[in-house]
Amino acid sequence: MQIDIMTLFPDTVGDMLSDSIIGRGQERGYVKIYCHQIRDYTTNKQNQVDDYPYGGGRGCVMQAQPLYDCWKHICQEAGERVHTIYMSPCGKVFNQAEARRLKADYNHLILVCGHYEGIDQRFIDECVDEEISLGDFVLTGGEIAAIAVADAVCRMVPGVLPDAECFENESHWDGLLEYPQYSRPEVWNGRRVPPVLLSGHHVNIAKWRRKQSIIRTRQRRPDMYEKLSFTTKQDKKLLAEIEQELAELAQQAESETLSEN
Repeated sequence: MQIDIMTLFPDTVGDMLSDSIIGRGQERGYVKIYCHQIRDYTTNKQNQVDDYPYGGGRGCVMQAQPLYDCWKHICQEAGERVHTIYMSPCGKVFNQAEARRLKADYNHLILVCGHYEGIDQRFIDECVDEEISLGDFVLTGGEIAAIAVADAVCRMVPGVLPDAECFENESHWDGLLEYPQYSRPEVWNGRRVPPVLLSGHHVNIAKWRRKQSIIRTRQRRPDMYEKLSFTTKQDKKLLAEIEQELAELAQQAESETLSEN
């Protein structure tokens, strides 16, 4: 997997993606990430990449030509047109499914980071294949979004992580949030690790983790929970246990309220 990032801040972006897991993935040759300074492709002495918008308005817009020349250079080095993504608040919202799609469908991506009031629409029409957003909010530039997308995609490339289980058991992989995690010591500030995790009984541990994932998703992300379909006997049994436990908790709360009154 190769990712080329077009940005006004290549050192910042490159440093972030050269550390930790993604950095080791690059050192071992599983992924390649290159950051390109858009200013290097300007034709003026000031290395200006922006100008005032036609029609008026506050701020400046990144010009099409420097963006295009940078993009063209990357594609020429690749020997083909590379799938290009503009990090934009107007794009579709990025999630784990989108990360899986990008990793499965492409082995080379260009991520374009806008800045100021955005980029000239003509570059988008000419060169961009899709627009992606991190969510319903606006950032100062596209660099944070590009780092997030690059990290989410590259960590699934074989060899970057020890094995597929490292990301397949995490939040959003199968529509559920991840179960709670615990480490040593066994007791911290009076809080104990759940006994089942100390039992060494792998079947019971797997059952507990699945149950906790269902509960956590139901409580924290009802929008995700509504889309889930539980068809196995084990899941149906877990759902029955959860419903019973919730009913008992509600009854207990009601009893406590009555006793207080």
